[in-house]
Amino acid sequence: MLKSNSFVGVLIHLALMGVIVGLLVFGFFYLYLPETTNHGETISVPKITGMQLPDAEEYLEEQNLRYFVNDSSYNPERKPFEILTQDPAAGAKVKENRKIYISINMKNPPMIKMPKLIDGSVKNAELILKSYNLRKGKITNVPDLQHGAVLKQFVNGKEVKPGDLVPKGAVVDLHVGDGLGNTEFEVPSVVNMPLDEASVLLVGQGLQIGNIIYVQGSGKSDGTIIRQRPIAEVGAKIRMGELVDLWVAGEEPVQGID
Repeated sequence: MLKSNSFVGVLIHLALMGVIVGLLVFGFFYLYLPETTNHGETISVPKITGMQLPDAEEYLEEQNLRYFVNDSSYNPERKPFEILTQDPAAGAKVKENRKIYISINMKNPPMIKMPKLIDGSVKNAELILKSYNLRKGKITNVPDLQHGAVLKQFVNGKEVKPGDLVPKGAVVDLHVGDGLGNTEFEVPSVVNMPLDEASVLLVGQGLQIGNIIYVQGSGKSDGTIIRQRPIAEVGAKIRMGELVDLWVAGEEPVQGID
Protein backbone atom coordinates (compact mmCIF):
# COMPACT_ATOMS: atom_id res chain seq x y z
CA MET A 1 0.00 0.00 0.00
CA LEU A 2 1.16 3.51 -0.83
CA LYS A 3 1.76 5.83 2.01
CA SER A 4 -0.53 8.82 1.97
CA ASN A 5 2.38 11.16 2.45
CA SER A 6 4.42 9.69 -0.43
CA PHE A 7 4.88 11.68 -3.64
CA VAL A 8 2.69 9.32 -5.67
CA GLY A 9 -0.05 9.49 -3.01
CA VAL A 10 -0.07 13.25 -3.17
CA LEU A 11 -0.46 13.13 -6.98
CA ILE A 12 -3.37 10.71 -6.67
CA HIS A 13 -5.10 12.92 -4.10
CA LEU A 14 -4.65 15.97 -6.34
CA ALA A 15 -6.01 14.10 -9.34
CA LEU A 16 -9.08 12.99 -7.39
CA MET A 17 -9.69 16.55 -6.19
CA GLY A 18 -9.37 17.83 -9.74
CA VAL A 19 -11.93 15.36 -11.01
CA ILE A 20 -14.35 16.30 -8.21
CA VAL A 21 -13.95 20.03 -8.90
CA GLY A 22 -14.42 19.46 -12.62
CA LEU A 23 -17.63 17.52 -12.03
CA LEU A 24 -18.95 20.26 -9.75
CA VAL A 25 -18.17 23.00 -12.31
CA PHE A 26 -19.73 20.98 -15.12
CA GLY A 27 -22.85 20.26 -13.07
CA PHE A 28 -23.25 23.90 -11.99
CA PHE A 29 -22.84 25.54 -15.39
CA TYR A 30 -24.31 22.90 -17.67
CA LEU A 31 -27.00 21.28 -15.51
CA TYR A 32 -28.04 23.54 -12.59
CA LEU A 33 -27.95 26.98 -14.28
CA PRO A 34 -29.81 25.97 -17.46
CA GLU A 35 -32.47 24.34 -15.31
CA THR A 36 -32.99 27.33 -13.01
CA THR A 37 -32.50 30.24 -15.47
CA ASN A 38 -33.90 28.81 -18.71
CA HIS A 39 -30.44 29.24 -20.24
CA GLY A 40 -30.71 30.07 -23.93
CA GLU A 41 -34.47 30.74 -23.71
CA THR A 42 -35.52 34.41 -24.28
CA ILE A 43 -38.74 36.30 -24.89
CA SER A 44 -39.48 39.58 -26.67
CA VAL A 45 -40.35 42.57 -24.48
CA PRO A 46 -43.89 43.73 -25.34
CA LYS A 47 -44.79 47.37 -26.00
CA ILE A 48 -46.45 48.76 -22.88
CA THR A 49 -45.97 52.52 -23.40
CA GLY A 50 -49.35 54.19 -23.72
CA MET A 51 -51.03 51.52 -21.59
CA GLN A 52 -52.60 52.14 -18.20
CA LEU A 53 -50.52 50.77 -15.33
CA PRO A 54 -53.09 48.15 -14.11
CA ASP A 55 -53.49 46.81 -17.65
CA ALA A 56 -49.74 46.69 -18.20
CA GLU A 57 -49.19 44.91 -14.88
CA GLU A 58 -51.61 42.13 -15.83
CA TYR A 59 -50.14 41.90 -19.32
CA LEU A 60 -46.56 41.60 -18.04
CA GLU A 61 -47.57 38.85 -15.63
CA GLU A 62 -48.94 36.88 -18.55
CA GLN A 63 -45.56 37.28 -20.26
CA ASN A 64 -43.65 36.17 -17.12
CA LEU A 65 -42.14 39.63 -16.73
CA ARG A 66 -42.09 42.13 -13.87
CA TYR A 67 -42.03 45.93 -13.71
CA PHE A 68 -40.57 48.66 -11.53
CA VAL A 69 -41.65 52.35 -11.56
CA ASN A 70 -38.41 54.30 -11.47
CA ASP A 71 -39.72 57.71 -12.55
CA SER A 72 -42.87 59.81 -12.88
CA SER A 73 -43.75 63.11 -14.51
CA TYR A 74 -46.83 65.12 -15.41
CA ASN A 75 -48.23 65.76 -18.86
CA PRO A 76 -51.74 67.30 -18.98
CA GLU A 77 -52.28 65.79 -22.43
CA ARG A 78 -51.77 62.22 -21.19
CA LYS A 79 -54.04 60.13 -18.96
CA PRO A 80 -53.20 59.55 -15.27
CA PHE A 81 -51.06 56.43 -14.68
CA GLU A 82 -50.33 56.11 -18.39
CA ILE A 83 -46.94 54.50 -19.05
CA LEU A 84 -44.65 57.07 -20.71
CA THR A 85 -41.38 55.14 -21.17
CA GLN A 86 -40.05 51.61 -20.76
CA ASP A 87 -36.61 50.04 -20.50
CA PRO A 88 -35.77 47.64 -22.16
CA ALA A 89 -37.58 48.85 -25.26
CA ALA A 90 -40.28 46.87 -27.00
CA GLY A 91 -38.86 44.02 -29.05
CA ALA A 92 -35.73 43.53 -26.92
CA LYS A 93 -34.83 39.90 -26.08
CA VAL A 94 -34.75 39.18 -22.33
CA LYS A 95 -34.99 36.24 -19.95
CA GLU A 96 -38.24 35.35 -18.25
CA ASN A 97 -38.93 37.16 -14.98
CA ARG A 98 -36.89 40.14 -16.20
CA LYS A 99 -37.77 43.48 -14.58
CA ILE A 100 -39.02 46.22 -16.93
CA TYR A 101 -38.30 49.77 -15.71
CA ILE A 102 -41.10 52.24 -16.51
CA SER A 103 -42.09 55.89 -15.97
CA ILE A 104 -45.72 56.89 -15.53
CA ASN A 105 -47.83 60.02 -15.83
CA MET A 106 -48.82 61.41 -12.44
CA LYS A 107 -52.50 61.76 -11.52
CA ASN A 108 -52.10 65.18 -9.88
CA PRO A 109 -49.72 67.83 -11.21
CA PRO A 110 -46.93 69.05 -8.92
CA MET A 111 -47.22 72.57 -7.56
CA ILE A 112 -44.79 75.22 -8.81
CA LYS A 113 -44.25 78.90 -8.05
CA MET A 114 -46.02 81.32 -10.36
CA PRO A 115 -43.48 83.36 -12.37
CA LYS A 116 -43.67 87.15 -12.72
CA LEU A 117 -45.36 88.15 -15.97
CA ILE A 118 -46.65 91.57 -14.90
CA ASP A 119 -45.22 94.65 -16.72
CA GLY A 120 -43.73 92.47 -19.46
CA SER A 121 -45.06 91.98 -22.97
CA VAL A 122 -47.42 89.20 -24.01
CA LYS A 123 -44.63 87.65 -26.12
CA ASN A 124 -42.31 87.61 -23.14
CA ALA A 125 -45.08 86.09 -21.00
CA GLU A 126 -45.53 83.28 -23.54
CA LEU A 127 -41.82 82.40 -23.37
CA ILE A 128 -41.79 82.41 -19.56
CA LEU A 129 -44.95 80.29 -19.33
CA LYS A 130 -43.49 77.72 -21.72
CA SER A 131 -40.27 77.48 -19.71
CA TYR A 132 -42.33 76.82 -16.55
CA ASN A 133 -44.55 74.22 -18.27
CA LEU A 134 -47.57 76.52 -17.97
CA ARG A 135 -50.02 77.36 -20.76
CA LYS A 136 -51.22 80.72 -22.05
CA GLY A 137 -54.97 81.13 -21.78
CA LYS A 138 -57.36 83.97 -22.60
CA ILE A 139 -56.00 87.44 -23.33
CA THR A 140 -58.29 90.27 -22.18
CA ASN A 141 -57.53 93.86 -23.17
CA VAL A 142 -58.33 96.35 -20.43
CA PRO A 143 -58.09 100.17 -20.37
CA ASP A 144 -54.57 101.19 -19.39
CA LEU A 145 -51.89 103.46 -20.82
CA GLN A 146 -49.37 100.58 -20.84
CA HIS A 147 -50.08 99.28 -24.31
CA GLY A 148 -49.44 95.54 -24.65
CA ALA A 149 -48.17 95.19 -21.08
CA VAL A 150 -49.38 92.36 -18.84
CA LEU A 151 -51.26 93.90 -15.91
CA LYS A 152 -52.70 90.87 -14.09
CA GLN A 153 -52.45 87.08 -14.25
CA PHE A 154 -55.20 84.58 -13.39
CA VAL A 155 -55.53 80.81 -12.86
CA ASN A 156 -59.04 79.33 -12.79
CA GLY A 157 -60.50 82.84 -12.58
CA LYS A 158 -58.45 83.77 -9.50
CA GLU A 159 -55.74 86.40 -9.62
CA VAL A 160 -52.33 84.96 -8.72
CA LYS A 161 -49.25 86.89 -7.70
CA PRO A 162 -45.64 85.97 -8.54
CA GLY A 163 -44.53 83.27 -6.11
CA ASP A 164 -48.02 81.84 -5.50
CA LEU A 165 -48.22 78.05 -5.91
CA VAL A 166 -50.06 76.88 -9.02
CA PRO A 167 -50.41 73.42 -10.61
CA LYS A 168 -47.85 72.57 -13.25
CA GLY A 169 -49.50 72.73 -16.67
CA ALA A 170 -52.13 75.23 -15.48
CA VAL A 171 -53.76 77.62 -17.96
CA VAL A 172 -52.86 81.26 -17.17
CA ASP A 173 -55.21 84.02 -18.35
CA LEU A 174 -53.81 87.52 -18.80
CA HIS A 175 -55.14 91.07 -18.56
CA VAL A 176 -53.23 93.29 -20.99
CA GLY A 177 -53.24 97.08 -21.32
CA ASP A 178 -54.89 98.45 -24.47
CA GLY A 179 -52.93 101.72 -24.41
CA LEU A 180 -55.98 103.75 -23.40
CA GLY A 181 -56.76 105.16 -20.01
CA ASN A 182 -60.01 104.60 -18.18
CA THR A 183 -60.67 108.27 -17.46
CA GLU A 184 -62.96 110.18 -19.80
CA PHE A 185 -62.97 113.96 -20.12
CA GLU A 186 -64.14 116.65 -22.53
CA VAL A 187 -62.23 116.95 -25.80
CA PRO A 188 -59.88 119.94 -25.45
CA SER A 189 -60.02 122.57 -28.19
CA VAL A 190 -56.71 123.47 -29.83
CA VAL A 191 -58.10 125.20 -32.95
CA ASN A 192 -56.38 128.58 -33.63
CA MET A 193 -53.45 127.57 -31.39
CA PRO A 194 -49.87 127.24 -32.69
CA LEU A 195 -48.90 123.62 -33.32
CA ASP A 196 -46.20 123.55 -30.64
CA GLU A 197 -48.55 124.89 -27.95
CA ALA A 198 -51.35 122.53 -29.03
CA SER A 199 -48.97 119.58 -28.83
CA VAL A 200 -47.90 120.48 -25.31
CA LEU A 201 -51.54 120.87 -24.22
CA LEU A 202 -52.66 117.53 -25.68
CA VAL A 203 -49.72 115.51 -24.39
CA GLY A 204 -50.08 117.15 -20.99
CA GLN A 205 -53.63 115.78 -20.80
CA GLY A 206 -52.50 112.24 -21.59
CA LEU A 207 -53.50 112.30 -25.26
CA GLN A 208 -51.43 111.38 -28.29
CA ILE A 209 -50.79 113.40 -31.44
CA GLY A 210 -52.17 111.49 -34.42
CA ASN A 211 -51.88 112.57 -38.05
CA ILE A 212 -50.72 116.10 -38.85
CA ILE A 213 -52.07 117.35 -42.18
CA TYR A 214 -50.77 120.62 -43.64
CA VAL A 215 -53.23 122.80 -45.55
CA GLN A 216 -52.27 125.71 -47.83
CA GLY A 217 -54.44 128.72 -48.61
CA SER A 218 -56.44 128.64 -45.40
CA GLY A 219 -55.84 132.32 -44.66
CA LYS A 220 -54.39 131.43 -41.25
CA SER A 221 -50.86 132.04 -40.13
CA ASP A 222 -48.48 129.16 -40.88
CA GLY A 223 -48.31 126.65 -38.05
CA THR A 224 -51.81 127.48 -36.76
CA ILE A 225 -54.27 124.68 -36.03
CA ILE A 226 -57.30 125.11 -38.31
CA ARG A 227 -59.08 121.83 -37.56
CA GLN A 228 -58.94 118.88 -35.20
CA ARG A 229 -60.43 115.39 -34.89
CA PRO A 230 -62.26 114.57 -32.68
CA ILE A 231 -64.01 117.94 -32.67
CA ALA A 232 -64.22 119.83 -29.37
CA GLU A 233 -68.00 120.16 -29.26
CA VAL A 234 -70.41 120.17 -26.35
CA GLY A 235 -70.67 116.70 -24.80
CA ALA A 236 -67.76 115.21 -26.78
CA LYS A 237 -65.66 112.92 -24.59
CA ILE A 238 -62.21 111.40 -25.02
CA ARG A 239 -60.14 108.94 -23.01
CA MET A 240 -56.52 109.15 -21.98
CA GLY A 241 -54.20 107.63 -24.54
CA GLU A 242 -56.45 108.30 -27.54
CA LEU A 243 -55.23 110.06 -30.70
CA VAL A 244 -56.04 113.58 -31.87
CA ASP A 245 -55.51 114.40 -35.55
CA LEU A 246 -54.55 117.98 -36.45
CA TRP A 247 -54.84 120.13 -39.60
CA VAL A 248 -52.22 122.86 -39.71
CA ALA A 249 -52.02 125.99 -41.92
CA GLY A 250 -49.04 126.28 -44.25
CA GLU A 251 -46.61 123.96 -45.98
CA GLU A 252 -45.16 120.90 -44.34
CA PRO A 253 -41.67 121.71 -43.02
CA VAL A 254 -38.80 120.20 -44.96
CA GLN A 255 -36.75 117.90 -42.76
CA GLY A 256 -33.13 118.94 -42.60
CA ILE A 257 -30.41 116.55 -43.72
CA ASP A 258 -27.77 115.84 -41.07
